[in-house]
Amino acid sequence: MQDKGAPRKVVVVGAGVVGLSTAWFLQEHGVEVVVVDRDDVAAGASWGNAGYLSPAFTAPLPEPAVLRYGLRALLDRDAPLHVPATVDPGLWAFLVGFARRCTPGAWKRAMRAYAEINGESLDAFDVLTDGGVEARTNAAPITAAFDDAKSLAALRHEFESMARVGQEVTVREAAPSDAGVPQLSSRIESVLRIEGQRFVDPGAFVCALARSVRERDGEVRSGFEVTVVHQDAGVSVESADGDLVAADAVVLATGAWLPRLAKPLGVRTRVQAGRGYSFTVPTDEPVPGPVYLPAARVACTPYRGGLRVAGTMEFRSPDASLDEARVEAIVRSARPLLTGVAWEERKDDWVGSRPVSADGLPVIGATRAPGVFVAGGHGMWGLTLGPWTGRMLGDQIVTGSRPARLRPFDPLR
Repeated sequence: MQDKGAPRKVVVVGAGVVGLSTAWFLQEHGVEVVVVDRDDVAAGASWGNAGYLSPAFTAPLPEPAVLRYGLRALLDRDAPLHVPATVDPGLWAFLVGFARRCTPGAWKRAMRAYAEINGESLDAFDVLTDGGVEARTNAAPITAAFDDAKSLAALRHEFESMARVGQEVTVREAAPSDAGVPQLSSRIESVLRIEGQRFVDPGAFVCALARSVRERDGEVRSGFEVTVVHQDAGVSVESADGDLVAADAVVLATGAWLPRLAKPLGVRTRVQAGRGYSFTVPTDEPVPGPVYLPAARVACTPYRGGLRVAGTMEFRSPDASLDEARVEAIVRSARPLLTGVAWEERKDDWVGSRPVSADGLPVIGATRAPGVFVAGGHGMWGLTLGPWTGRMLGDQIVTGSRPARLRPFDPLR
């Protein structure tokens, strides 16, 4: 049923998990939605990511250990964190802003904001699947595997720090032989099992979400690249071809491309493309659940009968082509830690751009332009937080009142 005073029609720019979730929850309020994307459904980071639904890992990226690691990584071409040697004032301004927030105090403040919402993220997936989105979420612990005690201690310390600011994390240490993961090599000395997590086939989930939006009389249009947001009577978006879609409100959920449209609307928080890579390999035995290799910063997930392997944080233009050297670096780092994996049969090499904010928090809410909202900057946690974001932002758009839990993510902060 249409809420009194709510917009009758909303255009959502971006057909990834965040944009489509927002559209779906707006439909729950009786709002007509049109979703437009310059490419297609799940064409960006929503397709090839690791598929983790992992509230236990959802934390601000800027923190002291990341800064120390990043400085060392600048000298290592194979490091999971890669910053190309290029003259890009925007990138370096972002990195300076990011580095300034790599302090214990800034991390704690940002982590408190995550701790308040992480427990709600999986519930939002359940609302979608109970409401007709025909896709599975698979409950399974994430097995973090270590070939040295130092890495285990570092991750355990991170979980303990999260718990001190209110994040619920259930972790238990086990011997590799008790982990139930046949892919762990003899190099693995110990594991941590992080309970209460899930995983999905991310592309399949987002495509199912798009189908549900269409089945509920929503429109999803591909090949519509928005170049201008007009503010006349109501609001409208215009494509590069001159097509115009008018509505009562607009949501910009364009991932790493968000700044192009959002900056003129008063969104000052810097968002940079943090590109991730993935590929798929066959395995001798079925993979029982997600495996995380902290030393290599590689995430592995059961995927269509094989193993999806994902890693790297590469700060480069979101439109740059795939760098084969980054894929090879992931293989070299993961190969010694896994067994029964046919690395030579690798396929589906992929790169996608995650929208990373300088302060480690998403930007969700109203801009300075009346009727124009943004949803982005989730970094590596866009899949985990996408449905929750859509649920909260849908409520704000319809009621005109910002939910309290969205305050830390104010786009105008």
